[in-house]
Amino acid sequence: MQNSIISFIGAGNMAISLIQGLLKKNYPAKNIWATNTNVERLNKLKNLNINLTTDNRYAAQMANIVVLTVKPQILKNVTLEIADLIQEKKPLVISIAVGINLKSLELYLSSKALPVIRCMPNIPALIGCGATALFANLNCSIPQKNAAESIFRSVGTVVWLPKEEQIEVVAALSGSGPAYFFLFIEALEEAAVELGLSKEIANSLTLQTALGSARMAIESKKSLAELRHQVTSPGGTTERALEFLKTSHLPDIVKKALKEAQNRAEKLSKDFK
Repeated sequence: MQNSIISFIGAGNMAISLIQGLLKKNYPAKNIWATNTNVERLNKLKNLNINLTTDNRYAAQMANIVVLTVKPQILKNVTLEIADLIQEKKPLVISIAVGINLKSLELYLSSKALPVIRCMPNIPALIGCGATALFANLNCSIPQKNAAESIFRSVGTVVWLPKEEQIEVVAALSGSGPAYFFLFIEALEEAAVELGLSKEIANSLTLQTALGSARMAIESKKSLAELRHQVTSPGGTTERALEFLKTSHLPDIVKKALKEAQNRAEKLSKDFK
């Protein structure tokens, strides 16, 4: 993969995080291109020493791997702009656009013979702690799939999905998931302040508790249920709080919220057809 030319079409925050992740893994800066029609935005990337251009067609023509990191609303126009070059060179095409399925991408690119991968990263990729799900069409070779995995593994965890429809579930889970955790952390902090702690102390303890709990869940060989039981003493404060959350139907609320997010993702996918 080190010899592949990677062009990021639309150098927004996610593209920048991926580029920085690749550079930290010692990927050659000379093999990375980034485009943006906003010259001011593009100039902010000069310190990365990568190749920069406002010309999407030029960047696409240079690449073995084209990563489409533009917003879903403009993806169709961007792909139509570079479709003839993609058809000619047949690079691996990777899209992070929410709601744009492989069938639509193949339609925009006017070819069903191209290797295309659809992916769903999330915002913690900006700090190298992302979670990305990938789905490839049948035209992708094993080396191409490995290349895509390497790009996203540079900013976190990567999983492959057996079915494209599961992308919408991932959008609801890890795509939107950070906001769910932020809301719960925010609620814990506000509750602690109402019970008498200062905002600074409540914030510090809440964030560290969230971080420590996540790290334990990742590093421990125990299941989440076992870890929860480990913290829950019979008749204690934790048990009382958990019982209240369960009788308040928190698990059901979470399931319904995820379903609502999935439904919205599926609707967006239909709207972009």
